[in-house]
Amino acid sequence: MAGLAMIMFIALFAFGNQFVGWDDPAGHVQLALFTTFLFGIICGYRVRT
Repeated sequence: MAGLAMIMFIALFAFGNQFVGWDDPAGHVQLALFTTFLFGIICGYRVRT
């Protein structure tokens, strides 16, 4: 499941503007995606310990 989440994140991060059609020249959407993914990893780690 983690592998699928990683593949989906990379696809959305790299090609999301083509899939969804957002216009983000400053990169704010990609920054939000990255921070959300990072916080998900942190929360998942804290739940397991």
